[in-house]
Amino acid sequence: MLKENEKLYLLGRNIAGIRREKGYSQNALADLLYISREHLAEVETAKRGISFKLLFKISEVLGVPETAFFEFNEEILEAEKKK
Repeated sequence: MLKENEKLYLLGRNIAGIRREKGYSQNALADLLYISREHLAEVETAKRGISFKLLFKISEVLGVPETAFFEFNEEILEAEKKK
């Protein structure tokens, strides 16, 4: 079972990965969400939690289901721990 901080880390990585796949910079996505780039960066790096409201907005803007952000790849955590 993943710990809360590990889930937030993987959630943030998924948001960042999907954002990049869709061709958005942090600045561009943050502008569409009406938040600062710093706020988005902190969510993507798990330095800040995320509300469901913001998660729903990100999902809408990026055109993906909310569940896409929760497809956690635990191998990423293992690789990070080995660094």
